[in-house]
Amino acid sequence: MIRLPQSALIVLVAIAAGALGYWTSRNTTPAIIRPLASASSPSSPDSVAPSEGARLLATTLPDADGKLHALSELKDSIVVANFWATWCPPCRKEIPDFSDVSVRYHARGVRFVGLSLDTPERVAAFRDEMKVPYPLLIGDGSTVDLATQLGNPAGALPFTVILDRQGQIRHLSVGGLSKSDLEGKISALLP
Repeated sequence: MIRLPQSALIVLVAIAAGALGYWTSRNTTPAIIRPLASASSPSSPDSVAPSEGARLLATTLPDADGKLHALSELKDSIVVANFWATWCPPCRKEIPDFSDVSVRYHARGVRFVGLSLDTPERVAAFRDEMKVPYPLLIGDGSTVDLATQLGNPAGALPFTVILDRQGQIRHLSVGGLSKSDLEGKISALLP
């Protein structure tokens, strides 16, 4: 049996996810954005329990420089976690807006994090070129699994998860998310 190196497998999964994300963003009008059921609502097959946000906060990943970041450090903040890749056109399109919004809402306790399905070198180059002000972490196969568990079974990119201050999932977005939609989702969680 021929075994692919782990990095080749990750690249193949990432390419497939990016292609699907691009296709999804081109074939949905608008991007699929759905609020999740509240904790008291019965679960439905197309929703994820809000408490699944704990899976995201239990994640620790390196940044492009190799420094580990525990997402548990974001506890008690509103968290915007964006699954993306440098080779994903809709991802590249939305990140400048995410950067602007992250700076504007930082003082109000909103924290952004990018979970990239890419190489450290490409992420570092993108971060420096685009001057992304929030951590861009390097994912692996478990990051793809996490996205699936959080409500993205197709593995489409970009995929955004927004957690409230209690770590509960409040919004999921598959495909590109506009600046105004992002601000609206965040504002709804602020006092």
